[in-house]
Order: sequence, then structure tokens, then C-alpha cells
Amino acid sequence: MRDALKKIFQFLPVQLLILHFRKYQLLLVFWAILIATITGHFAAIFGASSLFLAPEYQGEISFFSMFILGGATAVFIMAWHITTFIIHSARLPFLGAVKHAFIKYCINNSILPLAFLVFYTITISRYQLIDEHTGAADALRYQLGFYTGFTLIIIVSFAYFFRVDRDLLKVVLSRITNPSRIKSLIPYDALDYELDIVRTKTYLTGRLKISSCDDLEIYSPRLLQTVLRKHHRNAITATIFALLVLWTSGLFVDQPMLRIPAGAGFLLLFSVVMGVVGAMKYFLRSWEILGWTFIIALLSLLVKYDVFDVRSIAYGLNYQTAKEDRPVYDTQNLNTVFSDTICEQDKIKEAKRLDLWQQKRMAANDSNAPLVIVCVSGGGTRASYWTFRTLQYLDSINNGDLFSNTLLLTGASGGMIGATYWREVHSSYKEQKIKSPYQAQFQENIGKDLLNSIIFSLASVDLISPFNKIAVAGYSYKKDRGYAMEQELIRNTEGMLDHKLGDYTTKEKNCDVPAVIINSTIINDGKRLMFAALPVGYLCKPAYDPNNTAAIDAVDFAALFKSQNPYNLRITTALRANATFPYVLPVVRMPSKPEMNLMDAGLRDNFGTEVAIRYIFAMKDWINKNNKKVILLQIRDTRENELFPPSQISSLGSMVSSPLFVIQNKWESFQSYGHSYLKDYALSLFNGNLDIVTMEYIPEHPEKSAALNFHLTRREKIDLLNSMYTTINQSAAHKMKSLLNN
Repeated sequence: MRDALKKIFQFLPVQLLILHFRKYQLLLVFWAILIATITGHFAAIFGASSLFLAPEYQGEISFFSMFILGGATAVFIMAWHITTFIIHSARLPFLGAVKHAFIKYCINNSILPLAFLVFYTITISRYQLIDEHTGAADALRYQLGFYTGFTLIIIVSFAYFFRVDRDLLKVVLSRITNPSRIKSLIPYDALDYELDIVRTKTYLTGRLKISSCDDLEIYSPRLLQTVLRKHHRNAITATIFALLVLWTSGLFVDQPMLRIPAGAGFLLLFSVVMGVVGAMKYFLRSWEILGWTFIIALLSLLVKYDVFDVRSIAYGLNYQTAKEDRPVYDTQNLNTVFSDTICEQDKIKEAKRLDLWQQKRMAANDSNAPLVIVCVSGGGTRASYWTFRTLQYLDSINNGDLFSNTLLLTGASGGMIGATYWREVHSSYKEQKIKSPYQAQFQENIGKDLLNSIIFSLASVDLISPFNKIAVAGYSYKKDRGYAMEQELIRNTEGMLDHKLGDYTTKEKNCDVPAVIINSTIINDGKRLMFAALPVGYLCKPAYDPNNTAAIDAVDFAALFKSQNPYNLRITTALRANATFPYVLPVVRMPSKPEMNLMDAGLRDNFGTEVAIRYIFAMKDWINKNNKKVILLQIRDTRENELFPPSQISSLGSMVSSPLFVIQNKWESFQSYGHSYLKDYALSLFNGNLDIVTMEYIPEHPEKSAALNFHLTRREKIDLLNSMYTTINQSAAHKMKSLLNN
């Protein structure tokens, strides 16, 4: 038994596995992130697991999408082999005496990749059968696609290393990729020389037979190192090729046919980053920390002088204005732009719009029509899908009266995407562009994937090629994942959201469609930025202070940026700024002085309640004068009265993490509690003429609630659709119908 264990221990595959855990554990982080992502333990809130478990090509899971993902997985595994070979080959000098040394190394270094493939196959099969409701035959076909792509890339890779001496690319790059030339420029010290030879007795041959290392011919150490350097050069050439593939794919981010699945893009990105990490370790060794410090300092310098900026921009807005002519974002200028006189003028304009709305209702023999204000919650595509579902359902059971009586739509994040699309669908119907606003395709459109385009752009454009330029709405901008998200949203909605903010000014003013206020949070100081086609200065500050000294807490976008062509802004950009979840989408910078930075509206108000109630309060004189009933329709993608269960500090980890993440984890609870006070006060203003109706997404199984991200599985879509028929929502729907008909 002792001898058997010793033989196993001295077997090269076992020695390599131990070596990875013993040396340079940083490289194992890539595997850990990948596995944790697939299992849902990393970036679960972003829906990252679906990128690998339900990869989409041209909007659907298919044999070809799995084929591409399989090929990318093979590239990642080859990058793992290449990087570890470059780092560890000095510890395996006997490999220089082996024909096709790198391929032999790959075979012996495959315990971890093979274990991952087994794990991945089981996980993706369960996911597609259960969560995607995929048939067994289709699931098997997808697996065939994955392993076909995987096998093809492995064969091509091995063919490259078998015939590498005839490779023209190797000859061209031989000078710049020769490790010995690069290493000669770097000062070394005694710490770089390690006597850490791997003691191994046996290894696997190319025919998967166990062979003894003692059978190899003995060559001089210098000759063996020369042979290994040759393999290093070839391996680095392959890494550069992967980088070029990733960069080239980013050039075709606008072409759906040429855009690979986001999971594949991330695997290619991981391959390149792994190669960079390995190169830093191999070439710098004990100087590695200094090298990384230099790179970070260089990036900081580039950001400081605006050479490199990971923030996004607002497409359609004029950024070419000289800096000295940009609007000043400070208290003094805001008090000037939103003076009492200007705010009162905006309020009078809104009162005239209400008069016109009332005239139209009287012309339709509905003079007692209640005034409907809709506020929707954030929550990614889950909120978009649920919001659209709710509005369509309520409008259909009320014969279109919901759309006709709705005066304002506001809210946050994904809910506003669904609400704005709902408005555009009905607007298109009124303009006779579509036959019916209740076609199932519209519900399906709003549930289409956005995450794939965002993550693909992050992997292939944002991090690899951040200097791409594109012309949008008459101006030149850089292309990033924000742009990719907007283009995908336009494609998903069949071009219906391909409009500018100013396209809605006349329609809203004439009460042909409800007004929309799209919010975003200004992270400079916490104020709200409101994108609206009509002036909303009257919503920019509270009215509780008779001396008008209360601080302005919101900004009318069009009023502040009046010199930057604000109505040229793409409506999709406003929706993106409103849904800028941290890191998933880039922060939006605005051309003010100093620059204003925007993030998700949910950071300030995830339910739209504050804007809706301030609007009702601001227009209370008109409402009371005309004795109008007001319906505040709340559409939430979470339960209002069943919030997060109390957390318990029962471990050292929870003791450390709870104070750090309490705001993030309980943010919706904090806001819901605060909004309950606002609704209490609002009810007291209108003497029983204000009704609040709440529609909530109630999952069939609370532990399997639809994820908060930009991707929905088939199971999640079905669950969202069926939520309308729960007892609570049906009761709310009947109440809404009763209020609209009285």
C-alpha cells in the first residue's frame, strides 16, 4: 500500500495538481470564479450563471450557441495549460527531452479541466431541463454542440503545436515573443532562482500510456532549457492570437450574427487575463508587485488626463461644448435655474395640460374619469416583464381605460423600461402602426435577453478596446456596453424605442400619451435627475418651507442642459441611466461643471413613490378644484408587506459582513418603510379622493423567485405571468376595475 501510494504521488498528473495549489494559487482564482459563477455563488444578482448555462446566439439557445461556448471553453483550458506551462516548465526539465513536450504537458495537466467538464455537464443539463424547460432531446443536442466546438478547438490547438515549426506566424513573432530576450531586460536577484524541481517518476504519453521518466534520454540542462524556451514562444504566440480574436470580435458588437455568446466572450477574456498574469509572474518574478504597482499607477495617470475613462456618456447629448460654457452644477446655479418664478411657470403649464386632459375625457363622455398615476419598481428584466404584464392586463380588462386615464408614468430601473415600452406600444396602436396593443409578441419582446449583449461588450469592447468611436444622433461617441445595451433594447422592441426625448414633447403636451418621468440618481450629491419631455421644474424642490430656503433635491435634465441639445437625447439612454446597476452598466457622466455622474434610480427611490406623491401634492389645487379622484397604481416586483426576513448574526463571517452590507441587503425594506409615511400623509390631503392600488410579483415558490438581472429563464417568465392570477393580485385588479368604472 505504501509503495502504491508513493507511485501515485510521484505520478506527473498528481504532482502537477499539487503544484498548482502549492505555487501561484492566484491562477486558481480563475477556476474558482468560473465554478462559483456557474453554481450561482458569484454574481448571482447579475444573473451571470445564465451566461454559461443558457448561452444565447441571436437571442436563443441553440446548437450553435453551445458550439461557440464549447470552443471558448477549450480556449480557456488551453490558456490554462499555456500559462502554467510557461511558469512551471523550469521545474520539469525532463520535458525538454520529450517529443512534443507541450502536448505531453497538457495531457498530464488535465485533471482539473476534466473535473470541471464533468461538473459543468451535470450542472448545465439540470439547469436546462428544469429552469429552461428544455426537452431531453434538445438538451442532448446542446451538449453535442458544446463538445463539438470544444473538440474542434482542441484539435486545432494540438495541430498547431504539432506543426509549429512550419508556422509562419511563429517566425514573424519569434523576436518579440522570445522570453529570453524579454527577461534579459529585467534585473533579477537571488530570490528568482528556485531549486524546486518536481520529483516525478512516471507520466502519461500521447497515447495515454504510463511511461517512466527514467526511460528518457539525458540531455544537457542548457539544451533542455533551449527547447523549453522554444515552446514558451509558441505558447505566447497562441495567447496573442486569443487576444486578437477577442479584440476583433468587439468590432462586430453591432452585428448580431457576428456577436458570440457573452459567456464565450468572458472565457476569452479570462484566457487573456490569465496569460497576462502568467506573463507577469514569469518575466518579473520577485519584481511582480512592483510591476503591478507601475501598471496601476499608469492607468491612474491615463484616467486623470482623460486618456482612459470607463464611464459612459448620454447618447444624443452635445459633449462638444467648451468646458467653460457647460452648465455649472452647484447650489447657486441650481437656485437660479429652478427659481420660484420658473418652477411656478412649469406648474402652470402642467395645469393647462391637465385642463386639456379633462376636456378630452369629457369629449369621450367620461368626465368623471379618475386621474391615474403609475409608479413602478426597479428590478432589471424581471421588473420590466412584470410591469408590462400588469399594465397590459389591467388595460385589457378595462377596455383601454387605463391607458386613456393615465396621466403620468414614473419609477425606477427595469420597471421604467417596461412602462415606457407599454406607452410606445399603445401609441403605435393609436397611430395605426400595429393592429392590436395586446399581441403576445410585445410581452415576449420585453422579456428578451439584455445581459448577453452587455457582458459581451464588457469582455470584448470595454476592457480590451475602450477607444472605439461611433456616430449617434449627430455626434461622435465611444462605444461601450451602455451602447450595446441600448442597441439590444431597440432590437428587442422591434425599433419601437428608437426615439429621442423630444419626439414625445408634442404627444405628451396634447395628452395623446401619458407623460413619462425617467429618473436617475446623481451620485455626486444624491440628488435626482429627471428626464422628461415636458418641463418638471415644479418637482425639483419641496414646498414645506414658506421661506423657500429648502434645498433643491432634484434636477430637470432639459432645463439644466438646455445648451447641450437635451431633447436630442435617445430615450434608450435615459432608460439606461435610470437602470445603471453598479458595474453591470457603466456610470453615465454628464457634460456639466463639475461632471455629474449618474447611477440607478433605485439608489434614491426604487419604487417611484417620491416623484408620484410630489406630483400629486404639487397639483393638489387643480385636483381639488376639479374634484378629481386620483388612483396611485403601484407596480412592484417584490412583496410590500413580506420583506426580507430578519437576519441573524450566528457566525464570524456574518458578524463581519452584516454591518458592511446591511444597506445593500435591506435597501428595499428601508425605502418601503419610509414610503408608508408618505402615503399616509398623501391620503390626508384629498378627503378620500386618493386610492392606492398595489400590484405585486408573488412567486409561486418564494425560494425560486425570478432573479434580479437582465435575463429571464423560461421558468421565471411563466412564474411572472402566472403571478397575475394570485388571490392578492386578482383582488387588486378588481379594485382597479371598480375605481376606473365609477
